[in-house]
Amino acid sequence: METTRPDDAAAEAAPLFENRDWRLHADGLEHRETGYFIDRDTLNARRPDGHWEWPLHLSEKSWCGVRSFREAFSAALDAFGIAPDRKLTLSFALGFGTRVGGAAPDAFVPLADLVRPRAPAPRASAAFHPLVAASA
Repeated sequence: METTRPDDAAAEAAPLFENRDWRLHADGLEHRETGYFIDRDTLNARRPDGHWEWPLHLSEKSWCGVRSFREAFSAALDAFGIAPDRKLTLSFALGFGTRVGGAAPDAFVPLADLVRPRAPAPRASAAFHPLVAASA
């Protein structure tokens, strides 16, 4: 039985990882539907406060689902030897928020929506009873 070996170009083009939304290639991470591409050399980009750029940036994209992006981003970090840290977790939480119920896999609420000040609810007015001094 003879086996065929893929040519070098096909092997190079084969994804290192993929899920429903993302493909990881030797040169970076690509969103399957939009073609949005994160170059390998910029995966560990940080903001001046130390938070990771990509989770914060992609949280603004309506097409980016947090679960599939987090999975693909983690696979990219592993594949390219980039160590995650505490700020990565905080970056995902700040950008995508925290889960607040619901069965949808990407049902996340941005943290800002959870802590946004709300106007106080109107209070029911209590009946006014003037204080009367007791007579002696």
